[in-house]
Amino acid sequence: MQYRTLGKTGLQVSLLGFGASPLGNVFDPVDEKDGISAVHYALDQGVNFFDVSPFYGLTLAETRLGKALEGSRKDIILASKCGRYDLQHFDFSRKRILQSIDESLARLKTDYLDLFQLHDIEFVNKQIILEEAIPSIQELVASGKVRFWGITGLPVRYLAQIARETNPDTVLSWAHYNLLDDEINDELVPLSLELGFGLMNAAPLMQRLLSDGTLPPWHRSSLEVKAMQPILLEFCKSYNVRLSDLALRYAMNHPNIATTIIGMCELEIVKQNVAALDFIIPEELMEKIELLLAPVKNRMWFEGKEENNLRSKI
Repeated sequence: MQYRTLGKTGLQVSLLGFGASPLGNVFDPVDEKDGISAVHYALDQGVNFFDVSPFYGLTLAETRLGKALEGSRKDIILASKCGRYDLQHFDFSRKRILQSIDESLARLKTDYLDLFQLHDIEFVNKQIILEEAIPSIQELVASGKVRFWGITGLPVRYLAQIARETNPDTVLSWAHYNLLDDEINDELVPLSLELGFGLMNAAPLMQRLLSDGTLPPWHRSSLEVKAMQPILLEFCKSYNVRLSDLALRYAMNHPNIATTIIGMCELEIVKQNVAALDFIIPEELMEKIELLLAPVKNRMWFEGKEENNLRSKI
């Protein structure tokens, strides 16, 4: 396993991060024992960064991850989130954040988190984030329940805007550095180097689109983008390469992203993802893939309040 420094936190995190959302049955029903076995295998392979949220499975993912990590707390970097609790349930008030940390700690069976993050900040008014949520989460850092704090979301330019104004310890961007999108490079990467916050990338497989997995019914990519999946699968097959290996290795190759977080909960998938650390992308294949995807590059969908998105809806 390779490790990188998570910005100014100084934490050494595994290049491959364990995204625990699938433990909450977000994609498919998961047997709890199988999920716990997958976590244990990841631990044995040196994965030390685990990211979760009460939103995933409506607290189920946190509960299962807590069970899986019992006895391993000193060996891991544990991150959770607050502010988002259901598809349309957002509460970034001080009262809810202070309550949320205690609930997460209980489910995760620990007395502190290494990282506590404001989850999907684009869905509420900027004023709430700046005037209530961030002071509240900083209060938790001062209390010792949280070591570091960060922000997460989809619109990368809004993340950069908030980061400039608040100087977080970390920023988690999802779906903006993968084979289909590289918008993270425009502002967020240079800003992370300037301000020193730890930069994390999630969803390198674009919620299964860049794999042989069945797309979930809630997937929001356009039909034009979704139509690329079978084409990519057939193309990679001709090179005897697994699309998910190519996509994950591509994302992990970014030199300025500390950890690439991928959702996983099945033992065989964890084994594949760990093996992708040693995968070398054939240069010819990469050149052809880039040409193939050029017409649909950076065609991201819109989420959250429109004023928090500086791009037009796709």
